Amino acid sequence: MGDFNTSLGIAATGLHAQTARMRVIAENIANADSAGKTPGEDPYRRRIPTFKTEFDAQLGGNVVEVGKLAYDMSDFTTRYEPGHPAANAQGYVKYPNINPLIEQTDMREAQRTYEANLNVVSITRQMLSRTLDILRG
Repeated sequence: MGDFNTSLGIAATGLHAQTARMRVIAENIANADSAGKTPGEDPYRRRIPTFKTEFDAQLGGNVVEVGKLAYDMSDFTTRYEPGHPAANAQGYVKYPNINPLIEQTDMREAQRTYEANLNVVSITRQMLSRTLDILRG
């Protein structure tokens, strides 16, 4: 039973990590068009989730944990919008450094990884159920 619990525990940490990752990606997508409110004010900066592995003595295996959020330090994009309240003297407004295509790709990868961990949970539960059936029989 210990191996089953280890598999379930490790997969659960993977599910938690990918959920956190999808939350950050969704926040990036939601803020993709948010500009500052005043001239020169920086807009939302793209966030990047980080992960680390830790040995869990109770589970007897490595688990993934969500680390600190990192910030994408690439340049903001600018658009010529002279009537915008955040436009600088030249009429340009700073927008977040978010590429929706990259965010969508990251989201798909996070969803697939989440599904893979969910499959581990499902298969482990099936194996546990079959083992109990054999022991009863």
